[in-house]
Amino acid sequence: MSDEQQGQGEGRREQQPLVRVVVADDQTAVREALATVLDLQPGVEVVATAKDGGEAVRAAEEHSPDVILMDLNMPRMDGVEATRLVSERFPGVAVVVLTTFADEEYILAALGAGARGYLTKESGRQDITRAVRAAAAGQSVLDPAVRDRLVAAAARGGVPAERPGSGLAPDLTPREIEVLTLIGEGLTNRGIAERLVVSEATVKTHINNLFSKAQLRDRAHAVKYAFTHGLVKTRE
Repeated sequence: MSDEQQGQGEGRREQQPLVRVVVADDQTAVREALATVLDLQPGVEVVATAKDGGEAVRAAEEHSPDVILMDLNMPRMDGVEATRLVSERFPGVAVVVLTTFADEEYILAALGAGARGYLTKESGRQDITRAVRAAAAGQSVLDPAVRDRLVAAAARGGVPAERPGSGLAPDLTPREIEVLTLIGEGLTNRGIAERLVVSEATVKTHINNLFSKAQLRDRAHAVKYAFTHGLVKTRE
């Protein structure tokens, strides 16, 4: 590679916007380890850390991060309340929950508060990094274990679910409901396209339409919407 080509490549890398992250966790060792791991990832910068929910909200105000990686069980102000306040006051800041708790009550509370992603602390550093980048890009990530908990809860009746399809936004088309169901089942856009034998562009159009009609914030909100309206079938 010539010096000119190398310089152009370095220039493109320098122009790549950083994903600015706040790490909120009450355990010092965990908080510092997460900050160190994320800081080592290309295109990611940890701009602040917080030891409770109140500090996380203040960090959102002071640093305007792209993403807050949020624990749930923290003193003074927990992660759910902090997520709610961040979502209300700073809608441009995405919250990704990273916690030891995978019970449906925590999952639904966090998603209801506006979390864009939900991971357990069993997640590897690559999974965490991908989730942070996805959240910064406006996408949502649910840990597979989290989705399985929601499915199991629906099977037990633990997730409030209406009769399948009842209570949905009235102007959703049958195809949009089908896409919503597949989102609830955890399929990616590509997976939905393959299932329905359509292009990914068509899937994105359906998703944009159903998000607008059902007033859904993001994919995590859509998953919850699909579950609470009885669209997701439990696994055999």
